[in-house]
Amino acid sequence: MLARSGSTGEEILSGLAQMHVELALERINRRYGVEVEARAPKVPFVETISGASEAQGRYKKQTGGRGQFGDAKIEVSPLGRGSGFEFEDAITGGAIPRQFIPAVEKGIQEAMREGPIAGYPVRDVKVRLYDGSFHSVDSSEAAFKVAGSMAFKNAVEKARPVLLEPYVKVEVLAPTELVGDIMGDLSGRRGRPMGIEQRGERQVVQAEVPQVEMLTYARDLRSITGGRANFHVEPGHYEEVPPNLVDKVLAANVREEEKEKVG
Repeated sequence: MLARSGSTGEEILSGLAQMHVELALERINRRYGVEVEARAPKVPFVETISGASEAQGRYKKQTGGRGQFGDAKIEVSPLGRGSGFEFEDAITGGAIPRQFIPAVEKGIQEAMREGPIAGYPVRDVKVRLYDGSFHSVDSSEAAFKVAGSMAFKNAVEKARPVLLEPYVKVEVLAPTELVGDIMGDLSGRRGRPMGIEQRGERQVVQAEVPQVEMLTYARDLRSITGGRANFHVEPGHYEEVPPNLVDKVLAANVREEEKEKVG
């Protein structure tokens, strides 16, 4: 199946097992005479916050003529996993004119595209706009958009940002005598065993594994089992990367992307 990833924008070719993907690529080559450049999918890391904070974004620019002025004060707080983004307009007394509030929200959403840890999108955050100020002449939508972006970046920095990584559900179909080696390898990838069941004369090993640890799994499994095992992967959930592993996880992802570029 070919589908576009909403998080990375890549075209993802998937099958029931790695063998199906490889056969599909060979079929395309034979039928159309074209080489398809294939690589491991990008890992869609995201960032979020683990605490609440308040911050101000004040944008003031004077260039001789009409200036630019926007001032927004916000509070950010974490939402549950998968909640996305929530914006609350709590302005009272005309501190920010109504026509500029959508611009503040737009600036915040644009700032969410790149988080402070590694530039990944920020998710699962509530933003409450509660105060600000304006200039009767110099204020504009553009100025308040910048102010909203500045406020959000300042607030997230103080709200204990964390990196979230996607986990995938993995099933490996293999002969019984290879189950121990497969389980050990998955554990070495920070995987969590979820069960083993009999399927005909073979065993199915089920686990949840960080996606970044699966980038080389097809060739590694072939090496471990001599080509006697198959696997397939399904999307799972997001979990926080342990602080002591953030640098290692990001470095592993960069290394694999660089290898693909060179290859």
